[in-house]
Amino acid sequence: MMSFFNRLKLPGKLFFLALLGGAVFGLKWLIWDSGKVIEHTAAESVTLNQLELPTASNGNNIQSVVPKVALPGSGLASTNQPAIRFLIWAWNAQMGLIYANGGAETTQGSLMATNKVNLHLERQDDVPQMAQSLVKFANAYKSDPNTKEGAHFIAIMGDGSAAFLAGLNPELEKLGSEYRAEIIGSCGKSLGEDKFMGLPAWKENPQTAKGALVAAVLRDGDWNIVIKWCSDNGIPVNADEKTYDPDAVNFVNANTYIEAAEKYIAGYSEERPIVTKGKRIGTKTVSVNGVATWTPGDVMIAQKKGGLVSIVSTKEYRNQMPNVVIGIKKYCEDHRTEVEGMLASIFQGGDQVKAYPDALQKAGELSAQIYKEENAAYWVKYYKGTLESDKTGNPVELGGSRVHNLADNLELFGLAEGSTNVFSKVYKVFGDVVVQLYPKLVPSYPALEQVLDASYVKNVASRTKVMAPADAPVFNSDDNITHKVSEKAWSIEFASGKSTFTPQAEKQLNKLFDDLVIAGDLKVEIHGHTDNTGTPDGNEKLSLNRALAIKDYLEQKSSKNFGAGRIAVIAHGQNNPLKSNDTAEGRAQNRRVDIVLGR
Repeated sequence: MMSFFNRLKLPGKLFFLALLGGAVFGLKWLIWDSGKVIEHTAAESVTLNQLELPTASNGNNIQSVVPKVALPGSGLASTNQPAIRFLIWAWNAQMGLIYANGGAETTQGSLMATNKVNLHLERQDDVPQMAQSLVKFANAYKSDPNTKEGAHFIAIMGDGSAAFLAGLNPELEKLGSEYRAEIIGSCGKSLGEDKFMGLPAWKENPQTAKGALVAAVLRDGDWNIVIKWCSDNGIPVNADEKTYDPDAVNFVNANTYIEAAEKYIAGYSEERPIVTKGKRIGTKTVSVNGVATWTPGDVMIAQKKGGLVSIVSTKEYRNQMPNVVIGIKKYCEDHRTEVEGMLASIFQGGDQVKAYPDALQKAGELSAQIYKEENAAYWVKYYKGTLESDKTGNPVELGGSRVHNLADNLELFGLAEGSTNVFSKVYKVFGDVVVQLYPKLVPSYPALEQVLDASYVKNVASRTKVMAPADAPVFNSDDNITHKVSEKAWSIEFASGKSTFTPQAEKQLNKLFDDLVIAGDLKVEIHGHTDNTGTPDGNEKLSLNRALAIKDYLEQKSSKNFGAGRIAVIAHGQNNPLKSNDTAEGRAQNRRVDIVLGR
């Protein structure tokens, strides 16, 4: 919030390859390769592969399981432990961490002090500086285990971690593979504050967003929300911010999320070459009519101009943006007791913030002190999220983050019984986005097993006698979808005239599963369709059975992500063909399943 400049979650300023690998990646289209500037050429817009992401869930009242602890004191804790230095953005998802420490320094009576941890928290909104601090620490630690150089830990958004580590770890591994950076836990997540804002018509009919010009910090986490939404709705993306494709969503770069909002407010426009299917056919003056931003950029848009609504946000894409803790592997292994004590404190702080209003209020007060902005009321308000009227009188959702406790971590990393490793999907999907759209810049990223060590979370869990539950969604099976977020046709192969899957269907089913797991608070409708081969009554029954087969597949694979009331099936038989049934190609397209997500 406030001056969140550089609080980036995907490539954007997470690409600090100039600092770490000798490549330069600016927020403009200027990429250096082997000392030569890659020539800027027109490119065909891309309809992205289906992007698979996981789910998170709503908060529960956990007071009955979480005993209240005294609020942290104001005096510094007395400890002989060396300080652990931890850099954080100004971001509400870290309220459990901040509460657990009692502020920037570990205080008397705090959870960190109880767990014998001496922690120094410092705001750092510049991601390249975060990376440099880790490199600085690793270099010094190799020769001096008591070094005071650099930072032991940082926290960033999980959807940017693949790109972040793709740039960081090649530099760290020069010291040895044991010095690579790794993810060890999560403090919380964004739950609404990061969003794609656009014209109301786009929300009613996503296909009307073709030809949009969206202001965004390119290759940033909020830009990712737009990319994901386009993928879910089959809308092409023009990754070239110097051209305009009327059949795709286009982008104009902003250096900060505030600038992105300001471009819309000021009515920013520019003349661009028109490109269709990779060919330039003229020029056009285009104006910004959409924005990817986060609080308070959304507040600025609402209060100063209005006219845009939240098309989709991390409230719908609920696990896109977990806050992940990253440290140096060698240090973590050498100091396992302290690291596990730090994580235990963070999770206990999350429980307190979730369960008790005075703990949340204290966390807001301490946040204002560490971030040196606003006051407790401000941080608490936008932690919870709020609905406010914009300048035109229309309601707009603003803010929204959540803290994580131990159970949330077990669910996130697939450590709980019956759970899915949802973070592995976050990591992969956005790593794949970068590789797909910018293959020359980022041809690959580290395998997850090289950069995730969940053993610290597991060990904390093994010593925890009473565990508060993770957040969990609740669905009403009687509710129909009245607001559609996305709709996409899936070609899942069945045996001819039957509702049994072919072996070729497995790949599409896995993609469908991963894609649907993202929307933990959204209902799923499975619409079955057939061609006109056979009788109308037989085809209606066949389309129902096929939709039910997909529902059963999803529920059997993860009852936690597809619990009671979340999925509805609707049979259309042969009544809604996409193409003519007079050709084999048309009949193949008509044999489909449409997946609708919404509220």
